[in-house]
Amino acid sequence: MNYILFDGPSRNNLLPFTFTRPVADIRVGILTIREKWERYLTSTITTVTEDYLSDKYPMVEMDENVMINASYLPNDTLVSLIKGLKENQAIFNGEDVIAFYAKNTQEDIDFDTYEAIEFNEDVIKITHTWDIFSKNGEAIQEDFNLITKDRKSQPIPSTNNIIAPENIFIEEGAIIEFATLNASDGPIYIGENAEIMEGALIRGPLALCKSAGIKLGTKIYGPTTIGPYSKVGGEIKNSVLFQNSNKGHEGYLGNSVIGEWCNLGADTNNSNLKNNYAEVRLWDYQTEGFAKTGLQFCGLMMGDHSKCGINTMFNTGTVVGVSANIFGSGFPRNFIPSFSWGGNAGFTTYLTKKAFEVVRVVMGRRELEFTKKDQAILEHVFEETKKYRRQ
Repeated sequence: MNYILFDGPSRNNLLPFTFTRPVADIRVGILTIREKWERYLTSTITTVTEDYLSDKYPMVEMDENVMINASYLPNDTLVSLIKGLKENQAIFNGEDVIAFYAKNTQEDIDFDTYEAIEFNEDVIKITHTWDIFSKNGEAIQEDFNLITKDRKSQPIPSTNNIIAPENIFIEEGAIIEFATLNASDGPIYIGENAEIMEGALIRGPLALCKSAGIKLGTKIYGPTTIGPYSKVGGEIKNSVLFQNSNKGHEGYLGNSVIGEWCNLGADTNNSNLKNNYAEVRLWDYQTEGFAKTGLQFCGLMMGDHSKCGINTMFNTGTVVGVSANIFGSGFPRNFIPSFSWGGNAGFTTYLTKKAFEVVRVVMGRRELEFTKKDQAILEHVFEETKKYRRQ
């Protein structure tokens, strides 16, 4: 069977992260959503997404396909139902379509003609940006169980202070010396060739992914994910960094999500709690206004390729779009559109020519190419987000 992940109705609620990727390629827990489904279904999975993303993320369609809503994370029960889907069958959670069978000859899907299979069990669903960090602990535990099943961890070096070693798993090539690891509140996963430097203080759940790094004296409170090739320092609590992003210095990051190719300057801090302890509101691209999160703690949402200078201060519930460059004293406003250049004193448009020069240098440092497909995606985002920038 050919499996395809589709963005679903939550796509716009997950902006700015879905400006540059399908929903399936959001990382929550240890793995991306696509990687989770591929492990459960033991199959390579493609995606159907926005037209402007499809060159980089193409869909492979065959005679028989099962379409899966990428907002849903897999579990054993759901996967068993999906594997058993037959023609004209669909799985629903209330009015939500989780998965359905489709032939490539079908021009339209009429769910009124489908046999409805109800799925009402607990399942992790990523509907809003803040779900990425608020459901990260549960997702880390699920991924930890999946990845480490019937496997043996590399030995924990004797120089480290360890609590609950049975909840720690170390992949080959990882380096950990003279650190404190407390896995009593949740698992600690240390990926292949990752490094935890001396003096780091870590309380799980933690996902330190492939070739990621935790610098000297860093303090991390879970549930936190450090994506592949990302480097962190300072103090971090309940946050998710996608791959190739850096928070390399002192400063606080809490209840936040940082996209790919981001950099936080030295002593950057974000607030995650309002002074009056009120519910946090976040910019919502769907309604083009500020929406209730239902959360008392909510920090920074930063899209891909965005960066900030030293001593940047972000207010509670700040949303930064794609490829923004923020600097200067004081608090910038709590919605910063894509391709903005400036800070508290005001913003101008960060022209693509200059932005792309930086992208090429940053990606080149990792020996990666800024391709024409990457450029076309960012050019589309620049045009799509023009209306939010003050000229």
